[in-house]
Amino acid sequence: MTDEVLRNGLRVRCEQGVHPEVRRACLEFGKWMRKEFDFPIRVVVYLKKDYQIKNITTKELVSATFFAPYDKAQEPYIRIATGDYLELLEELGQDNALASILVSIAHEVGHYYQWIDNKDLHEDEAEDYGECMLDLYAQTREHP
Repeated sequence: MTDEVLRNGLRVRCEQGVHPEVRRACLEFGKWMRKEFDFPIRVVVYLKKDYQIKNITTKELVSATFFAPYDKAQEPYIRIATGDYLELLEELGQDNALASILVSIAHEVGHYYQWIDNKDLHEDEAEDYGECMLDLYAQTREHP
């Protein structure tokens, strides 16, 4: 690692065209996560308006990705596809539609902590982490 000081924290960046309710819920979730958890190396969550995004490594289309740089002097990032929100809204209702997006963010944050701890990125562990984080968040409010 270099001698330069690494930025820390979590940021949420929203692409133009993301549904305003999704934007609001994700920004609120990010604010809560910053209060509750430590982010020793800056990670940015990019909310994308697309239905799916391409995984840089596997080239497959997915709903969420975590970029884990080999060099810890580089900042990781998370990308979340939100383009299916209106379909989820119709199918699941607002709370569950928003929760499905938030659990994707929490899942990818789980991968962030695996990366921070120099662990292999395991889906089961990240899934458990995401569900646990969302359960904690749900205790702080009635709706996402």
